[in-house]
Amino acid sequence: MQQTNNKYYSKIAILLHWLIAILIIAMMAAGIWMADAIDVKETRAAAFDMFQLHKSVGLTILALSLLRLFWRFTHKSPDLPLDMPKWERGAAHITHWLFYGLMIGLPITGWLMVSASPLGLPTLFFGGPEVPHFPAFSALDYAGKELWEGRFEEIHEIIAFGGIALIVMHIGAALKHHYVTKDDILVRMLPVMKVRPSDEAKEK
Repeated sequence: MQQTNNKYYSKIAILLHWLIAILIIAMMAAGIWMADAIDVKETRAAAFDMFQLHKSVGLTILALSLLRLFWRFTHKSPDLPLDMPKWERGAAHITHWLFYGLMIGLPITGWLMVSASPLGLPTLFFGGPEVPHFPAFSALDYAGKELWEGRFEEIHEIIAFGGIALIVMHIGAALKHHYVTKDDILVRMLPVMKVRPSDEAKEK
């Protein structure tokens, strides 16, 4: 495992963190819009186009998340503040791995959902090469495919709404650390921000 600066994440980790975060938040907003727009005649065509884009971006998130996980296992993360309570350390680690579950679980369940769909619509990666569907559902009849599609759709939605709550909590915790606890938790993933004066004093 490679060592990193004890205060900041590596540039690659920071880039992947923010790129994946922006894409996931955009995808969640698009998914909420699509759920209603697909049933309205005036917005059905736009929702269908968004659905195709949604699948491509979802697969991109999956690839980036697997790369981020690989980077996590091969590069040491910055140490948490020494004075951080034990329960906060535990919560930070649990949240960290829940995010990996979100980043990988959302696109996988989405991929399974479209693979099981009885409509059999192709998944074209940004309008280009076709992405194969999971073959396990090909032998099922229409009712069987519809059943599994519904199950994966439900799981996909549960993960998405759970993810929204997780993101809100994560942002709240980061702001709390920066403005209340006044440590460098937020700064290490956002180095353009300055370490709080109180932190600089502690380091002297």
